[in-house]
Amino acid sequence: MSRYNRHIILSEIGQQGQNKISNTKVLVIGAGGLGCPILQYLTAAGIGTIGIIDFDVVNVSNLQRQVLFGNSSLGQNKAEAAKQRLKDLNNTISIIAYPKKLTYKNAINLFNQYDIIVDGSDNFETRYLVNDACIITNKPLVFGAIYKFEGQVSVFNYKNGPSYRCLFPNPPKGTVPNCSEIGVLGAVTGIIGAMQANEVLKIILELANTLSGKLMCYNALTLQNSILKINKSEKIIQFILKNKENFHKKNLIFNCEVDVDSISIESFLSKDNVQFIDVREIHEQPKIEELAVTCIPLNALKNNLDKIDATKNKVIFCQSGTRSKRAVVILHELKIKKCFCIKEGASEIKNLIHNRH
Repeated sequence: MSRYNRHIILSEIGQQGQNKISNTKVLVIGAGGLGCPILQYLTAAGIGTIGIIDFDVVNVSNLQRQVLFGNSSLGQNKAEAAKQRLKDLNNTISIIAYPKKLTYKNAINLFNQYDIIVDGSDNFETRYLVNDACIITNKPLVFGAIYKFEGQVSVFNYKNGPSYRCLFPNPPKGTVPNCSEIGVLGAVTGIIGAMQANEVLKIILELANTLSGKLMCYNALTLQNSILKINKSEKIIQFILKNKENFHKKNLIFNCEVDVDSISIESFLSKDNVQFIDVREIHEQPKIEELAVTCIPLNALKNNLDKIDATKNKVIFCQSGTRSKRAVVILHELKIKKCFCIKEGASEIKNLIHNRH
């Protein structure tokens, strides 16, 4: 009674509503920028069982926005580190960490164990996987996305409402950067994540005016909100259901992802016949002083082919690997050979060179 008093004295919740919250199981996909505030507010609200799935580990660049973590969390799996912090926030509920990647093979079984799914992922492959698995398991999905200073929130597959594919039937074409490539205002992740947690509680309490059939768009710079209507496509939903038996066999490569093998820069550091090419924007990062680097932003690559040495191995990198993969594809299409994408980001490359010295 004491812990949840501020809920219970609300006429819209009361003891009966708090009991509903305590009897609900919620699975959160990702413990990153969105996942952290989602998890904090759901834990504080007293959700009976919270599942957290994330295969990534905490690094220092996460601390700008992933407010569950601190310096002591560095190197730990995000799901397990989040669980540890959340148990201190509320030790009366059950928190289950899944330190692994969500896949087509494990999604259905996992989703069947929960009442509501919350998507805090940052890539299109996971979003479509989550959407389709929610349709198959008939679970409501609370969606959130961020881009620089903007965010989106919606509720899908709720009370026969539209799905994510009804809004975006197919993934976007070309390389789509994430926040490690383009940046994000840390507070925006908190705002959008809190809105997602709010939608979860509205679903549990069966309150009116959820964002089912609506996409709320928020701009932190202008403080403007807009709500767009989403029309349901029964054809798309039935297509997913019709093919549900083969769901676990899927191994999709989306148009927004570039299928290029990445290699480690270590194999090239001691070689002479190498040209290192940085395809980040000029303003993004300081140069790596220990390497002779040719700087060509990805969007200017085709207009600067004269800077590329055809006789050398082209070792291409960016901030996290997304743009360098796309650069390799572009160069291959232009019949430029011996191009390699580096799996380490710029900061990791710098640390690796420093450690070697």
